[in-house]
Amino acid sequence: MYSRHTLIGSIVRHALLLLAVAFAMFPFLWVLSASFNVTDGMQMQRLIPPNPTLAHYKDLFTSPQYKFGIWLWNSVKISLITSAFVVALTALAAYSFSRFRFKGRRVGLLGLLLVQMFPQMLAIVALYVLLLTMGDFFPFAGMNTHTGLIMIYLGGAMGFNTWLMKGYFDTIPRSLEESAKVDGATPFQAFVRIILPLVRPILATIFVLTFISVYSDFMIASIVLRTAEQQTIPVGLRVLISDNYGNRWALFAAGAVISALPFLAVFLVAQRSLVSGLTRGGVKE
Repeated sequence: MYSRHTLIGSIVRHALLLLAVAFAMFPFLWVLSASFNVTDGMQMQRLIPPNPTLAHYKDLFTSPQYKFGIWLWNSVKISLITSAFVVALTALAAYSFSRFRFKGRRVGLLGLLLVQMFPQMLAIVALYVLLLTMGDFFPFAGMNTHTGLIMIYLGGAMGFNTWLMKGYFDTIPRSLEESAKVDGATPFQAFVRIILPLVRPILATIFVLTFISVYSDFMIASIVLRTAEQQTIPVGLRVLISDNYGNRWALFAAGAVISALPFLAVFLVAQRSLVSGLTRGGVKE
């Protein structure tokens, strides 16, 4: 009796799991199928296209009216630079808040938390005016520049990530740094060689989350970036179908499939760090 109930329960759980996977995968499979469809329209699409073709992928990179390669490079470049700066600056700020006691520490932490309570879009008008003004003095960091867009992303990502990483630093025993200092290491050497390897999982997590957030952002990028040569993937794909969505569905689907590849690449590279133990390297093996 017990074995029969266990078998039935296992079948039900696996059936529900397969149903959930199918529900989650269907949109991706539908878009992937559309990218190979011969026609661009949505009316004649089938999950398994009768005559699959790669023409839409070719058109994205060869047609002079589309700048898909430039859009893809802009998105990857902006996302990587922003993620690297967020990880570096957040690690320094979180370590300071976690280990040091200084005047204004509590106010600074509460200020970061308070800022994160308001969506970044509430400040888009102020950010727009700020970039316009900065462009008069620093043209490389004004409107329609990647530098200006990166600065906006940095400001929006620092607060929450600092809080998140500070909690992670608080779990690291101070005795590890004290032992390193006894052996002659400077505070910065102890931070770089002892602490950072131990918090590698949270560094990888923040890097991946920031990359995904920046890479997929449409609203802020569409306001800051004006010319086609400066635009990112989300803005470029919107321009691609803005005037004739129904007849460019397959082309849009091909662009969406290619756009998903950097997500996969970043996750695969950071996967080992994401699942590694907290104190790996803290003791001799």
